[in-house]
Amino acid sequence: VMENNSEVVFVLQGLNDSLTNRQMYFAVALMSYLFTIFVNLTLIITVCLERTLHEPIYIFLCSLCVNGICGASSFYPKLLHGLLADSNVITYSGCLAQMFVVYCYVFCEFTSLTVMAYDRYLAICKPLQYPMLMPVQRVAQMLLLTWCFSLLETIIGVILTVRLPLCRRHINRIFCTNWEVVKLSCSDTTGNNIYGFVLIFTHTSQTGLILVSYTHLVEASLRLASNRKKFIQTCVPHLTTLLIFVSSQVFDSVYSRYGGGTLQVLQNLLAAEFLVVPPLINPIIYGINLHQIRSRIILNFSHKSGI
Repeated sequence: VMENNSEVVFVLQGLNDSLTNRQMYFAVALMSYLFTIFVNLTLIITVCLERTLHEPIYIFLCSLCVNGICGASSFYPKLLHGLLADSNVITYSGCLAQMFVVYCYVFCEFTSLTVMAYDRYLAICKPLQYPMLMPVQRVAQMLLLTWCFSLLETIIGVILTVRLPLCRRHINRIFCTNWEVVKLSCSDTTGNNIYGFVLIFTHTSQTGLILVSYTHLVEASLRLASNRKKFIQTCVPHLTTLLIFVSSQVFDSVYSRYGGGTLQVLQNLLAAEFLVVPPLINPIIYGINLHQIRSRIILNFSHKSGI
């Protein structure tokens, strides 16, 4: 047993590749990170500056983009440093910090998508009551609930992990995750396992809420052509975002359980897909599908370029 966890330095074994390959990965990762920040900030600034976009769906979308920036920033900076360093290591406190932000991002992403599904249900299925059911105060409350609930989920998980004494210090990933750290413990992890089941139940319940919302949304869109148009404009991008996020989580689970025998590059891609793809794709999907955002972004860039 390691006597003092605070003095532990973890070795991240996911970047055991040649320097030439790592330099190529660095260039790709840097461009991906900068583009992710750019597309998310573009959408956030567009919504903030355009008063006609100060509606619940766009405010929730801004929150999703802020969360995407946080998720990408928990991953890329350490990755970029590790790609050029002689050895890819991280301190215990640094690992906990990265783990905290990563899981807060994951929980907030899923809760945000649940809230957005509920918002779309009210907007399309109860259009006359929608302004009364979703005033500014309710939007602020739902945003606060989304972030606070995600923080609470993360804090409990991290506390349960911090209490564990560790026996090993090699993490077979390119970033820290709660499960990888728990596996390094040489003591009873029953509390962590129970909390894992609690999270599964919680997120299954959220999935149920999303499914119920979309059942009503599909029924409403089949009844009226106007509802069908609203469904295509706002629900299709939300559903696409949800599917991308869920599939990325499935990839991560596959990697955790069966990634040991695959190529290292494939392991890295599977492990990091949920931190790379959703933050990059979400603002693009909404920017393309939502006419109000798309036209405003085009207009802003046209003015800046003098067209």
